[in-house]
Amino acid sequence: MMPLLGDVVAGIHPLATVNAVLNSLATLLLVAGWWSIRRGNVRAHRAAMVAAFVVSAVFLVCYLAYHYAVGHVSFKGTGPVRIVYFAILITHVILAAVVPVLALRMFFLAWKSRWDAHRRLGRITLPIWLYVSVTGVVIYLMVYHWFPGA
Repeated sequence: MMPLLGDVVAGIHPLATVNAVLNSLATLLLVAGWWSIRRGNVRAHRAAMVAAFVVSAVFLVCYLAYHYAVGHVSFKGTGPVRIVYFAILITHVILAAVVPVLALRMFFLAWKSRWDAHRRLGRITLPIWLYVSVTGVVIYLMVYHWFPGA
């Protein structure tokens, strides 16, 4: 709970930090799911991937609530870091729009026991979903901690 209190004192809305924590948790669950299936543990894989999906859905609700309450938050960094930030942000936003479609398709393929198609799509979905989760945290750090008032 301490980081949230620290962020409130620092002027960061608690939902911004909650969103970063949810993205971090999604990342860990995705890696756990991948690790589990590589080890042949289908049950653990299924549990981790369902949990990653639920955490990502909760993130989306919190993200929308945050932006409804706070509105747009501008990046304050200048110079080359601004180009890096927007490159990360643009790719993050585009791929974030694709993740729910891919994830739902993955669930559908698993539900229908279409394992070959599930595996093939997973090789595309996992890196994209991981990228979105990790860059969500990087964006949070860049906006609120690394360049908050530059």
